[in-house]
Amino acid sequence: MRRYMFLWALVPLVWTGCKTHYEVGSVERSRILVDARYDRHPDAEGTAFLQYYKHIVDSIMGPKVGRSARYMSPHRPESELSNLLADILVWAAKDYGEQPDFGVYNMGGVRADLPKGDVTYGDVLDVAPFENKIAFATLSGAEVLQLFSEMASVGGEGVSHSVRMVITRDGKLVSATLNGQEIEPQKDYRVATIDYLLGGTDKMVTFKKSRNINSPQKVENNTRFIIMDYFREQNKQGKMVDSQIEGRVTIKE
Repeated sequence: MRRYMFLWALVPLVWTGCKTHYEVGSVERSRILVDARYDRHPDAEGTAFLQYYKHIVDSIMGPKVGRSARYMSPHRPESELSNLLADILVWAAKDYGEQPDFGVYNMGGVRADLPKGDVTYGDVLDVAPFENKIAFATLSGAEVLQLFSEMASVGGEGVSHSVRMVITRDGKLVSATLNGQEIEPQKDYRVATIDYLLGGTDKMVTFKKSRNINSPQKVENNTRFIIMDYFREQNKQGKMVDSQIEGRVTIKE
């Protein structure tokens, strides 16, 4: 499995005025892929030192929760992984007495790719490392259209199967439907998402207008555990978890 390490550098520090005052002049970063190539010449002393800790970490992160039919990564305007995560939020709604019209999972909250084949606790933790909890809220149709416009402005976000959006390359919403129907401005719609977004973060400020919020805050409502539950249920049924790009968010040519 691939891991990434970010190296940050603050360069240079700028001195201004007679009194000592420093400001950051710029920030640079580089992304280094950490994969199997680093296993070719392992440091024997370092390997021995880490062995005890590796055993503990592997016992926590190693258990299998299910299987994935394909390698999945997040990308705009639509991706297999973001589709899957939004669908899982809608799938989980039954456990909360909810029947959402659609689901939203932000691309910025997806922090790793999902491997093909066996999926472990650690894999899911990499994908969803934050303490985000599942949440349900009500928006009017007019607010849903505004929310979709905000998604269009950044090139797309993760949305569930019921959503079809057409956007332009410069970030404008052309059209949107839910379950094949036009969105009625005066009608109320229920959305499944994560509590982090209800604060209007990731430029989805319309979520701040949410009403009738259901956002249980116990640890078991963390999205990573809900994702694991989905994988385990599919595994019990002898199914591999799969997801495909199906035109949920398309760019008008």
